[in-house]
Amino acid sequence: LLPIFAFSITHSVAQNTDALRKKHFNTKNSLALAGYDVISYFSGKPVKGSADHQFTYNGIIYHFSSPAHFETFKANPAIYEPQFGGWCAYAMGNTGEKVEVDPRTYKIIQSKIYLFYNRYFTNTLKSWNENESNLLPQANKNWNKIYK
Repeated sequence: LLPIFAFSITHSVAQNTDALRKKHFNTKNSLALAGYDVISYFSGKPVKGSADHQFTYNGIIYHFSSPAHFETFKANPAIYEPQFGGWCAYAMGNTGEKVEVDPRTYKIIQSKIYLFYNRYFTNTLKSWNENESNLLPQANKNWNKIYK
């Protein structure tokens, strides 16, 4: 009886985690980064991935441009996911709001991906760079309030 009960609790926690992530992460039909390959950000130029190389991590789907990128992510997905669920880092730090991003506008800070809104003559990465030391800790606080 105990192993079944333990499985039920573990399974229930995983389902709750998936639901929380789907609720708060910036996805379309559970697909992160508009299909961009999260590993490609670390090479300096994000490229689109393919459903041929797809991995679902805690309810969020990621596409990859190669089997090697798929394997890299699969080995340790948590370290590669974009910060703040893939929402605009500037908006998260400035107002605590979930704002859409341009998946090609990003910055790597201490091996973590931060994404930014970049449309209609507004590139929030520029504003972020002017005040990163204040915005980053505030963004972390705001995200922790949202994602709990």
